[in-house]
Amino acid sequence: MNTPNTSRRGFLVKAALLAVAAPFVAPALVGRAYAQELKPLPLDNPQAKALAYALDYKTVKHPSFKPDSNCANCQFFTASNGACTLFPGFSVPAEAWCSAWAKKAA
Repeated sequence: MNTPNTSRRGFLVKAALLAVAAPFVAPALVGRAYAQELKPLPLDNPQAKALAYALDYKTVKHPSFKPDSNCANCQFFTASNGACTLFPGFSVPAEAWCSAWAKKAA
């Protein structure tokens, strides 16, 4: 009758082999997660209306508008995907503007 090898040495050898193989096997077992593409912010969005959102900062005539303020230099804007923390789930162009604009820290 064959008995399984239950020695400490056998366990350590198997554990070492598993530790060496894990980095090569794990990527095949785990799928990749991809971020969903953000939809452009519609002008009729209630949050956009409340913040006087405009697609082009050059056309803004709002009392709180500061020259050359736009999404590209706002602290709420993420350039890599066009996301704005004020409009979750939507993207905004870098040339856009809203009344919540706050200068990005240098």
